[in-house]
Amino acid sequence: MGKKILLIDDDPDLGRLVGLILQHMDITVYQSYSGLDGLKQSYEIHPDLVILDIMMPVMNGFDVCLRLREISNVPVLMLTARAEESDILRAFNVGADDYVKKPFNKNEFEARVYALLRRSNQLNARAASSYIQSYEDPILKIDISSQTITLKGEFVECSPREYSVLACLVREQGKIVSKRELVREVWGEPVSNGLSNPSLYVYYLRKKLQDGCYGHQYIHTLWGRGYWFEPRKEE
Repeated sequence: MGKKILLIDDDPDLGRLVGLILQHMDITVYQSYSGLDGLKQSYEIHPDLVILDIMMPVMNGFDVCLRLREISNVPVLMLTARAEESDILRAFNVGADDYVKKPFNKNEFEARVYALLRRSNQLNARAASSYIQSYEDPILKIDISSQTITLKGEFVECSPREYSVLACLVREQGKIVSKRELVREVWGEPVSNGLSNPSLYVYYLRKKLQDGCYGHQYIHTLWGRGYWFEPRKEE
């Protein structure tokens, strides 16, 4: 079955160019011309990849990416004329998976699209495999298959990236998972300029799980080596 790519960019010519470049890859390209419409289309068509410009009226690409990360794990490729390092850093911090500058090289662009689609397939396959699928104790419950987390009976809202980091640690509970392994599992490969940052997401998770506040610490750090999830011992 062919893949669906959603291009969110206010330039109609770019949509035609992307469609021509990718037409041999059994890909259907949909285009939205604004951030708000792009979010709506993303919800409706469930694309396999979103290609996103930064400079758009009303809602810029950074804000769109943040909103996408609240509802989806879909890979996001920023495709923009903005080339400042601060823009690249901000893009990855709001959840982008890759960054390509305009004007772009056709072969490089095609390779990056293919890589993101491949990573998406690999992550979906791993999620459906026979890893540990849940964790439960009197305080914390994590259901990896349904992507739900409850703390003392209350649902914990996590971004898709935060959830993916936690799921990786839970599946490998008791084992030290290196930063490199986390990046490979959650991001697929180290992203451009090494800007994937699992430490930041571990920090967010600890705050949301109120880690250590109920007599037990779940996520531990071994400096220089990585992180591990430690189950609560039965009382």
